[in-house]
Amino acid sequence: MDNRKKLKIGAIIEGVGYNHMGWRHPDMPADASENIDYYVKQAKIAEKAKFDTLFLIDVSHVGPGNIPHYLSMFEGVSIMSALSMVTKNIGLSATIAASYGDPFSAARQILSLDKISKGRASLNAITSNPGGMVNYSRGHLTKADQYPMQKEFMEILLGLWDSYEDDAFIRDKANGIYLNPQKMHPINYRGNYFSVDGPLNLSRSIQGRPVLFTAGMSDNFMNNAAKYTDGVFTFAQSVDHLKEIVTKIKKKVALEGRSPEDFIVAVSQQVLVGRTEKEAEEKFREMENLIPQYRIQKPLFFGSAEKVADQIQEWYEAGFMDMLLVQQEHPTALEDFADLVVPILQDRGIFRTEYESNTLRGNLELPYPQNRYSI
Repeated sequence: MDNRKKLKIGAIIEGVGYNHMGWRHPDMPADASENIDYYVKQAKIAEKAKFDTLFLIDVSHVGPGNIPHYLSMFEGVSIMSALSMVTKNIGLSATIAASYGDPFSAARQILSLDKISKGRASLNAITSNPGGMVNYSRGHLTKADQYPMQKEFMEILLGLWDSYEDDAFIRDKANGIYLNPQKMHPINYRGNYFSVDGPLNLSRSIQGRPVLFTAGMSDNFMNNAAKYTDGVFTFAQSVDHLKEIVTKIKKKVALEGRSPEDFIVAVSQQVLVGRTEKEAEEKFREMENLIPQYRIQKPLFFGSAEKVADQIQEWYEAGFMDMLLVQQEHPTALEDFADLVVPILQDRGIFRTEYESNTLRGNLELPYPQNRYSI
């Protein structure tokens, strides 16, 4: 274990929570999902605890039966840009669907976020559901189009983020030289879904490229992830379930000629912790009592701080979880985790006590990607 990278931790920030009842809790602002002050508070809690990144799940097709958070929530790049101004070290991960997003716009938005935050941006480039595609005038496409479309989307993103070599911009006032045009590169991409000339009109990221993730569990998802991304967001019901997922995807990464050690598997889990088992139980009952007819499952990571820390350590040391994404149901779940569990993980040497880098890629211990044109 001595050579293994330390555990990474992210915070899924989703306002009133991933449930139907959280907004009714007396400690939760009923408008938390579109309340900038609430998001700032959550971001500062996570950064104080040295979390690697904030992460926003996004949707674009809703109806009255959706969870309250999905019914009134901020657009991802907008909220992450706002949070970049009140944080210094923590990463900022927004979600954009390749099924209806425009790759040039997405590349520009995320690289702009990266510039604003000085190297802390990442993108979760997902596929979509049919309803979301209709809202973006893509209703004529089918499910079979989604992963071929995502493949093109990712190829264009990575190409655009390499539009300029690292030293392309000279900005020599005395000699009137702003750019070395030999180090500016259009991509001239022609695909079945997208056609993009490029180049992007932003200089290269100080982290080489913004970190690229995707989310899912299917074989098609794994194939695209292994070829193009820095890591994946996934979910597992047990260590054995996670082992099955991770073994498969890291094998695919290796077959692409890439290092599986430099590929992040982030696992999302609801976390509910108390100082004691009894306190955790009381918090769970608080949630159940808000809407008695609506039942929620007890989280896998549940109980006293020591117990939850033991569970996290077990999943991490099994070698299949690189990052834990903390998802909140109870209003104080993120703060409780930061205050009670993180110090235990730090004392055990599993999680950092200080940020190692000024960039997200650096803190994730991912190698700097060389520009394709300067290799």
